Amino acid sequence: MPDAPAPAALTPEETFFAFFTEVGILAQLSRALFEAQLPDGFTVSQFSVLNHLIRVKDGRTPLELARAFQVPKTALPHSLAVLERHGLIEMRPNARDGRSKCVFITEAGRVFRLAAIRQMEPHMAELAGRFPASEIASVLPSLTGLRKIMDAMRDPVAD
Repeated sequence: MPDAPAPAALTPEETFFAFFTEVGILAQLSRALFEAQLPDGFTVSQFSVLNHLIRVKDGRTPLELARAFQVPKTALPHSLAVLERHGLIEMRPNARDGRSKCVFITEAGRVFRLAAIRQMEPHMAELAGRFPASEIASVLPSLTGLRKIMDAMRDPVAD
């Protein structure tokens, strides 16, 4: 497969397209690697719910989670049911309206999340041995900034 054109030869639009192509491929590769490390019956989507509840704050409604993941609200019930069945989340009545439920991560969910991350450490160490961690660290602020802009573009009330 030929390499992508040199960045100077690309228009800004082509640069963004090339960037998102690489990010998409990296997302597919990292998802497959991560999912292979999870216990049988668990998916990256389910792990992502736990990670989101820790990163942003638990107590979100399923609709808020669906919006955060940009999926239809009908896409989450199965994942939430699996997590709840394994005691990793708890569904509680929504104190704000009493009609809906809110999702809270349990202590078992926190332990599960941390164990899943630890399972990835040997793979992360192998990557660090092949690609300088300093280069990753140098682009993290830019990636975070881009994520915040894209969050704001998709939803005026970004998480």
